[in-house]
Amino acid sequence: MTDTRLEQFATVVARLKDAVAQVVVGQAEVVDEVLVCLFAGGHALLEGAPGLGKTLLVRTLSEAMDLRFSRIQFTPDLMPGDIVGTNVVVEDERGRKRFELSRGPIFGQLVLADEINRATPKTQSALLEAMAERSVTIAGTRHALEEPFVVLATENPIEMEGTYPLPEAQLDRFLFKIYVPAPDEDTLVGILDRTTGTIEGAVPRVIDGPGILAMRKLVREVHVAEPITRWVARLLRATDPSLPVAAPSARKLLRYGGGVRGGQALLLAAKVRALMEGRAHVAFSDLRRVILPALRHRIIPGFEAEAEGLGADAILGKILEEVPEMPAAVQRIEG
Repeated sequence: MTDTRLEQFATVVARLKDAVAQVVVGQAEVVDEVLVCLFAGGHALLEGAPGLGKTLLVRTLSEAMDLRFSRIQFTPDLMPGDIVGTNVVVEDERGRKRFELSRGPIFGQLVLADEINRATPKTQSALLEAMAERSVTIAGTRHALEEPFVVLATENPIEMEGTYPLPEAQLDRFLFKIYVPAPDEDTLVGILDRTTGTIEGAVPRVIDGPGILAMRKLVREVHVAEPITRWVARLLRATDPSLPVAAPSARKLLRYGGGVRGGQALLLAAKVRALMEGRAHVAFSDLRRVILPALRHRIIPGFEAEAEGLGADAILGKILEEVPEMPAAVQRIEG
C-alpha cells in the first residue's frame, strides 16, 4: 500500500468531517463512528433521544457522498411491501396490461430507518434480508440493491411503549451500535444559533459511490498481525459464558456473548481506524477504540446484570479487565 493512497484516504475523511461540520454541530465521535461503518461496508444503529441530529447527520452524509438518500419512518402499521415495493398492474396505450415493479424506499443507497423498533417483526424481516444479502425478493424475484448500500437506523431509548425489540439476528447485522449523547453547553449554544438563525450550510460533494467502493477495497488491504487477531478471538471467547475460558464477569453477568460477526466487525473497524491515522496496519489502540460500539449490541446481559443495573458497556469494561493483555511489544506497534 503506497503512501499516496494512505494520504488520499485521510484527505477524504477529513473533507467529509468538514462537510458534515458545516451543517451538524458537535457529535464528532458519532460522525467518526458512522464513517467507520460506511468505509468498513457495514450498517449502524444510532441510539439517542429525539432532537439530537441523527436524521440530519444521515442526510448530510448522503449529500457529501453523493449517494441516493432514502428515509423510512417505521410505524406499527408499516408493511413489508411499503419498504421493498410491489408489482403493480400498468396498461399501455394499446390497452395491454402487464406487471411493473414499483420500487420501495429500500432501493436507496443510504437508507435511514427511523425508529426502527416501532415496526412489527414481519416488517423488520424484510429489512433484514436487505441488510444481510444486499438484495430483496419481490414476488419470488430477487432484485439486487445498488452498492454502496448502507442502512443507518435510529432508536429512541426513552419511549419504549408500542415498540418491538429487534431480534438478535438483526442486531448482529449492524456493524456498530452508536450512542448519540446529549450536547454540552457550548455545543447546545451552537445548535440553537444555527437552527434559529438565517445561517444555511451548503454541503459540498466530497466523494461518490465508486469512490467509496474503492476505499472499501483499500480497507481490506490493511495488515493485521497474527497476535492481534488471536487477541480478538480470545476476547470473543471470554464473552461466551458457556465456554470454560469465559471471563468470570461473563459467567456471572451474560447469557450470550459476542459471535463471529463481532470479531469481523472489530477487525474491519480497526482497519478503518488505522487508515484514519495514516497507517497501513492495525495497532492495539485501534482495537480499543472500536470494542464498545462493535460488541455492545451483541452481548446479552443476564438477570443478575439487569438486577444490578449494569449495561453492556459496563459489562464489557469488566471483561476487558479480566482478559489477558496483549504482549507489550505488540501494543507498542503504532507505525
